[in-house]
Amino acid sequence: MSVQTSELVAETPYIWRARRPESTGRLICLPHAGAGALAYADWVPLLPPDIELVAVQLPGRQNRIAEEPFTSVGPLVSTLTHALRPVLDRPYAIFGHSCGAALAFELAKALRARGRRGPDQLFMSAHPAPGFTGVRQLSGLPDDEFRAEMLALGGIDREILDDPFVLDSLLPVLRTDFALWEGHRPAPSDPLDCPLTVLCGDDDPRTPPDSVAGWQAHTNAEFYARFYPGGHFYFLESGAADVVSFLSRKMQTTMGRAA
Repeated sequence: MSVQTSELVAETPYIWRARRPESTGRLICLPHAGAGALAYADWVPLLPPDIELVAVQLPGRQNRIAEEPFTSVGPLVSTLTHALRPVLDRPYAIFGHSCGAALAFELAKALRARGRRGPDQLFMSAHPAPGFTGVRQLSGLPDDEFRAEMLALGGIDREILDDPFVLDSLLPVLRTDFALWEGHRPAPSDPLDCPLTVLCGDDDPRTPPDSVAGWQAHTNAEFYARFYPGGHFYFLESGAADVVSFLSRKMQTTMGRAA
């Protein structure tokens, strides 16, 4: 019997879920560089009852800290297309932030290529459209500069910032994630058939306003861009409630439910 929970619970190495057996849709969240599934724990109570939250846990973070992170996009995407099968049995949307947005795009394309059920909505947060080259590359910076850039971007938990040892242990995973996606060039492909929504902060140095419009070419369906006050982690600066409410309304409309 399925049990409802108000907390994210690890069900498999890759899937953390806050079960809502009566839900009619799912929001599958892919974390940013260095982060884990618990980055989305605070979103669970903000979602309406008909949307269940699933968060992806990748190797190299939180309860999988001892595992080596992926260093190649192909194996990562292939692994996730298999690992996520248990949660693709009903309408769903994918949300990815920063490096997680790049992963969300590749995952949606891979699911289509394999004939699997694709997302009903794709939410791309804080990531430029493919081909945009106006963002500084960070993965090759010296340690001190890389650390400074990560701290300037934000998004690192206070308890980590207050513990130099833990922070130093996180930086290699961050560098690996940035290297993975900074070195990735998406292969040409047909546009997706699902609506694509871009969200970003209006003062984000990693996603300047002119980097967003190019996403429109990657969908045959509705394209929408929404800017929030703030920087790269806009939803942490002003609180996640407004962002989660917006995602919920978009999902309910796309999936044929009343907003």
